[in-house]
Amino acid sequence: MTQHSKIATVLKFCMAALAVSGPLAASAGQQDAAKPTRYITQTDRLIVRYKDAVDTSRLKALAALPANALSAARQAVIDRAGQQFGMTLRALRATATGANVLQLSRTMSLAEARQLAAELKARDASVDYAEPDRIMTAMAVPNDPSYSQQWDLYEATGGINVTGAWDRSTGSGINVAVIDTGYRPHADLSGQILQGYDFIASTSIANDGNGRDSDASDPGDWTPAGSCAAGVPGQDQASSWHGTHVAGTIAARTNNGAGIAGIAYNAKIVPARVLGRCGGYTSDIADAIVWASGGSVNGVPANANKARVLNLSLGGSGSCDTTTQNAINGARSRGAVVVVAAGNSNIDAANSSPANCTGVIAVAAVGRSGGKASYSNYGSVVDVAAPGGDNGAGILSTLNSGTSTPASDSYAYYMGTSMATPHVAGVAALMLAANPNLTPDQVEATLKSTARAFPAACNGCGAGIVDAQAAVNAALAGTSSPAPAVTWTSCAPEGGTCSFSGTREVRYGANNSFVTKVVTGSTACTNAVFGDPIPNVVKSCSYSSATVEAPAPVTWTACANEGGTCSFSGTREVRYGANNSFVSRVFTGSAACTNATFGDPLPNVVKACSYSSATR
Repeated sequence: MTQHSKIATVLKFCMAALAVSGPLAASAGQQDAAKPTRYITQTDRLIVRYKDAVDTSRLKALAALPANALSAARQAVIDRAGQQFGMTLRALRATATGANVLQLSRTMSLAEARQLAAELKARDASVDYAEPDRIMTAMAVPNDPSYSQQWDLYEATGGINVTGAWDRSTGSGINVAVIDTGYRPHADLSGQILQGYDFIASTSIANDGNGRDSDASDPGDWTPAGSCAAGVPGQDQASSWHGTHVAGTIAARTNNGAGIAGIAYNAKIVPARVLGRCGGYTSDIADAIVWASGGSVNGVPANANKARVLNLSLGGSGSCDTTTQNAINGARSRGAVVVVAAGNSNIDAANSSPANCTGVIAVAAVGRSGGKASYSNYGSVVDVAAPGGDNGAGILSTLNSGTSTPASDSYAYYMGTSMATPHVAGVAALMLAANPNLTPDQVEATLKSTARAFPAACNGCGAGIVDAQAAVNAALAGTSSPAPAVTWTSCAPEGGTCSFSGTREVRYGANNSFVTKVVTGSTACTNAVFGDPIPNVVKSCSYSSATVEAPAPVTWTACANEGGTCSFSGTREVRYGANNSFVSRVFTGSAACTNATFGDPLPNVVKACSYSSATR
């Protein structure tokens, strides 16, 4: 196999990214582990979709629809709902899937925003759904350099065995969308970057002096202390160049006598810029998913370089937004494989979006030992694992040396599920280059069936560590060891109760439009439980023939009132809040039960802490 040159320059570097409702990626104050993710729960936007909305992402050509096309009657209802919360709302723009983004006159907590969304939906029966426009952030944790080798590509313990795949595929003909902070021109990415687009509509987040445009380059996401929310970030944060690092892992030039090797080094990168200073809005990310996969976005030129693989090394806390799920559904219908970071909070990824969305490949991180990285999320929604770095051994890739605005080319070690995700995206590109006829489901099934067993403990990390050589060989053979055929048994009409034995997947809908949930024993077959996948049509429920492992029951023990100290044994998840509105973090031994520690999930309400019965 070809030997690649050593790294000439390595940047010692720290980065942190804000989340408003998304996680804060902690700076690498130590080499051995990532710090716990901090959740901030605020937004100044709402996403509202009406039942008569048109999904423009599926149209070949778009009429010049105004971005704020709301009738006077609907605006009047919006105004009355806003008055209940002492604010005004104005239509900002439309999304590709037909929803409207509303700008709030003030920033509010996610709990308040959900109440406002519920108020609006209750006042207007024509509203399909309303939800906060949450901010997502990059899922990377930078680390000081430790090694001058890309152990993640070839080492037998924690690597992905890519050298064995290069004899059969190098990614030729496949475009991979990196939906991230944009990119920096870099000698090791020369010729690898195709035309992209900057989807950041807010100039304060964009950091480049303007809104959406065709320049997807990264101007830097440096963030002064306190500029994203009160005390967030806690200190000035340097630019991360996160998207450039991700792009290098996927498709850096190889056999060029310099720098690093990319996994699918003959694939091309389509950059879609969605993350800037303080993160990025869900509505912008959803439009980028649509556009990158070949869908139409109003006011944005058509993508001439449709991507077969979408890499989303980003996320936030909470359930999968309807806006995001609709965008993912559309991307998959156009043949795109959607690969997503599981998250860096060492909690169940069922609480991390978009990792918990349906139809994605959710990726956990392993360290050099092949065991679970200390920070990596886990759980039943995780599909596979890949190298993300841990314990001083990070993932080396392309970067820029600027601490604020761009400077010279450089390389750096980062750690995080952000780094694990492009390993899987790169292998997916190798597979599709070998067999372009693979569907998204076949790519996922093959990645799982060919993954190798974990050499160290990695509970809840999916099917195993991705094995590039085995996956490419299976793609060429046209076999993927698919899961046994699943049949569905009708169990209840809309409004009824669906009952069955064990824990199973239940789907709800009609006319091949369904949403699914994993349920034990029985569930009400209603919009209230599942959401409404197909408005104004009578729906029904059916359950799967395949049983799944029921999640372990978790109980919560009250441990402190607001302002006190919550103490417990071992490492556990601690939640903070009241009235079923909580934020959570993982701690060892004790935690201060304060807004300063957790953020404020429910302003002007006395809160308390409790700890989980499950240890980590």
